[in-house]
Amino acid sequence: MARDVFISYSHADHDCAFAIVGRLEASGISVWIAPRDIAPAGDWAAEIIEAISAARIMVLVFSAHSNGSPQVRREVERAVHKNVPVLPFRIEHVVPEKSLEYFLSAQQWLDAFPPPVEPYLEKLVSNLANILAAPASATVARPVTQPVTPSTPTASFAPADLQALERQLAQHIGPLARLLVARAAGRSSDWSHLTERLAGEIDSPAARQQFLRAAHGLIRLRA
Repeated sequence: MARDVFISYSHADHDCAFAIVGRLEASGISVWIAPRDIAPAGDWAAEIIEAISAARIMVLVFSAHSNGSPQVRREVERAVHKNVPVLPFRIEHVVPEKSLEYFLSAQQWLDAFPPPVEPYLEKLVSNLANILAAPASATVARPVTQPVTPSTPTASFAPADLQALERQLAQHIGPLARLLVARAAGRSSDWSHLTERLAGEIDSPAARQQFLRAAHGLIRLRA
């Protein structure tokens, strides 16, 4: 189910993140947060991807813990890739590491220190209410995905080839590669179509080309 806000946070900031959730939901703002909203026996990566894509905005609980968290970095990357705005809620005086600085440098920030965090929550609610009052199309510009038409048969790919492709993609986007390769394989008509789909998940043009070269090399090696 789509929610207004996706909360990205480090597990070390659990109490603060859930204090934010409680205040937002009390104000009528719907929130998605892990692990609360992951279905029992659900695919963690798949549900996080879907929740980020469906959200109108991501609130990043930014601290020294989240600054160094690979999972938080991947979530922010996915939000930016899907054109979901990110609102950093900074609970410590921390400068973003280079891996996050690229994605957050142009974002609006809300500082929420020194503690306690509660006095800053009203400002967060007010900012989110203003953002969410705008039409959804003005808040999130969704990329258009071209589906495979029914007349285009999907190809059958060898499991070993898909595993090799997953390893290549994982170098650029992390563990989400497994889910994305599995989904794209069922919607692609040939290897070139498949690799182009997956390359679109990589933000950096240079990294995208690197992935495509490696992916095409896999087929040449097999041949």
